[in-house]
Amino acid sequence: MKAPRFWLRARPGPLARVLSPLGAIYGAATARRMARPGVRVEAPVLCVGNFVVGGAGKTPTALALARALRAAGERPAFLSRGYGGQARADSLRVSLRADDARRVGDEPLLLARVAPCYVGRDRVASARLAIEDGASVLIMDDGLQNPELEKTLSAAVVDGEAPFGNGLCLPAGPLRAPVAAQMRHVDALVMIGADAAAAIRLAERAPQKPLFLASLKADAIVASQLIGRPVLAFAGIANPGKFFATLAGIGAQVVETAAFPDHWAFRPREMERLAARAARRGLTLVCTEKDLVRLPPAFAEEAQALPVTLSFEAPAAVAAWLTGLRG
Repeated sequence: MKAPRFWLRARPGPLARVLSPLGAIYGAATARRMARPGVRVEAPVLCVGNFVVGGAGKTPTALALARALRAAGERPAFLSRGYGGQARADSLRVSLRADDARRVGDEPLLLARVAPCYVGRDRVASARLAIEDGASVLIMDDGLQNPELEKTLSAAVVDGEAPFGNGLCLPAGPLRAPVAAQMRHVDALVMIGADAAAAIRLAERAPQKPLFLASLKADAIVASQLIGRPVLAFAGIANPGKFFATLAGIGAQVVETAAFPDHWAFRPREMERLAARAARRGLTLVCTEKDLVRLPPAFAEEAQALPVTLSFEAPAAVAAWLTGLRG
């Protein structure tokens, strides 16, 4: 899905205002669903979600929190719906050797590199399977609006550049429910790429909740190989423009770009065209790690992925907050 431009305007435009009654109905329904009690399982559950549709940096945040939990001696496991993979009622553990994005989705393949990842529509079944396999803490990648599991702690990830879009709910805007209704179910906020003013505005919305500032950093080794290199950058993520800006920021010469909807399943013909465009101008094909796992096998070595990791400004404060998973 590619977010409409009118969602990102600071103030609702004419189309957003026309759609706002539908958004109010949708947001109220989501808020009611979020208030339902969930099933408690035999391990603490950390939910990493966001207030809006699309990407805000949930997966990098979940990976960073998993690493912090492992450093504290925990055995984390991820729970994912496997968006973009095959719909299934049963739960399974992702295998990096046997699974691909068409079967389990792109994000689970990235998560499984750090800790075991379980996909399935039934989050409770996935949680119980992970616990049987020895997980001591469960991390839900997305799921803030899903009431199936009782959550021990929930963190909401917020994009520092466009926190809540035009402030309206689907389809009038990007919010899944009104911010105030969702904030009741959040224990901490993670803001990525914020300036001081944006951080202050968010803190004022939830003065009693911890606010952790973070940034996404490109892999230093790969970045050094792209400095000064002319590239054709392509991305099928929620905000391709951010990726293109990251490439320019590390010193790559972004000569051409190609943007696709989030979780886009790249087809061989598309990749043939991209490869031909790059070859004609002597450009290197560069994409995100999420895109790389969705490429047709024949093109997996045609593109260079630029990995990024999330870094917290105050990792000790994050580690202290995570101790709340144990009461």
